[in-house]
Amino acid sequence: MSDRDAQGVATAEPEPEPSTKDVLLAKIADRTARVGVIGLGYVGLPLAVEFAGAGFSVTGIDLDAAKCREVNAGRSYIADVPSQGVSELVQQKRLRATSDYAVLADMDAVTICVPTPLGKAKDPDISYIIRAAEALAKYVHSGMLVALESTTYPGTTEEILIPRLVHNGGRVGEDVFLAFSPERVDPGNPHYNTRNTPKVVGGVTPACLEVAQALYSAAVDTVVPVSSPAAAEMTKILENTFRAVNIGLVNELTIICRSLGIDVWEVIRAASTKPFGFMPFYPGPGLGGHCIPIDPLYLTWKMRGLGLQTRFIELADTVNSSMPQYVVNRIAEALNEDAKPVKGARILVLGVAYKADIDDLRESPALTIIEDLRRRGARVTYNDPYIATLRLSHDEVLESVQLTKDTLDWADCVLVHTAHSTYDWSWVARYARLVFDTRAVMWGVGGSARVVTL
Repeated sequence: MSDRDAQGVATAEPEPEPSTKDVLLAKIADRTARVGVIGLGYVGLPLAVEFAGAGFSVTGIDLDAAKCREVNAGRSYIADVPSQGVSELVQQKRLRATSDYAVLADMDAVTICVPTPLGKAKDPDISYIIRAAEALAKYVHSGMLVALESTTYPGTTEEILIPRLVHNGGRVGEDVFLAFSPERVDPGNPHYNTRNTPKVVGGVTPACLEVAQALYSAAVDTVVPVSSPAAAEMTKILENTFRAVNIGLVNELTIICRSLGIDVWEVIRAASTKPFGFMPFYPGPGLGGHCIPIDPLYLTWKMRGLGLQTRFIELADTVNSSMPQYVVNRIAEALNEDAKPVKGARILVLGVAYKADIDDLRESPALTIIEDLRRRGARVTYNDPYIATLRLSHDEVLESVQLTKDTLDWADCVLVHTAHSTYDWSWVARYARLVFDTRAVMWGVGGSARVVTL
């Protein structure tokens, strides 16, 4: 396009200034965008490493100074994140960590990866999100993308983040870009990690979605866009509610099968041969981890405020929450068959992590089981190759004992809580007297031990 001056000479029209969105997209495309990750736990550290590995300059922010020191020294404290990779990124000056939120002033994109536990009344505790948002609010600037990854109830992004992060006349989708992208971390999974697990993203506006998609596409193989942050928030809730409800179903069937004299594990194996219409879920001593026992109750809380009841979710929670007590009662019955009371019984717990081959104790049923057995007077010890110490109530600490023939011989009952792959179950069956197996690992093993299952 051109215009003419007073003498009729053609002159070029000035190029329009690029929009804030276009400037940010360009920075993401050429990897000059600076990325901040708030929270360097099981979600934040792997994400920070992927962004840094994709070529961005990444700064992790965590109030735990010990974590920051480890990252800056090139060491990983997350089993799924190799220290070698962290060390290389630190040496290349693409990854660093700090407890100083002031660095956020220089960031172009920030992801929030903080915990979202439940309170004592099983209500959502979003205080970590609020604190992170309020700390970030001091440094939000035009041209910044903020993406929340912490699992929460539908509506959090717009109800909590917008009022705190958009101020001084700023406009969402023009000055500041907001999105929700739920974490999908599965600790200990050898096949799926942050990069190859599809990433759901919902933006407050189409422009927000475009920017968030561009950022995550640089570090994740597949990005799945949805229409809004609420849809993305609900997606994560659905994923874990699906699992919680089905685990609750199979836990209840376990109790039913026992009353009918049927082996529930045999039934599940047989049903699993159907090539369509069936997906196996397995019973256990209770639900653990940060997601499955917690996330569905965020939706329950949200719906309660709307006058609606989430019957399936609440029933599944009731069943799953009762499993540790069920395990303790079954152990008492098994000991009684050997003419031994729980009081004074010596019980060895194998594995206290909430799932196999990880060092994560969050919401582990083992904590409840051990506490209850000790309240009944049992002498409880444990072995876990991934967890050296275990803190109980009143700050009492147990230490993992060495697993030997003498340890097995000492125990009146061996409780299989976590099926770590490092355990030799045939060896356990050879030297233990009584094994209470919550994971069906003793199926067909043989040995002299009397094996009792859920």
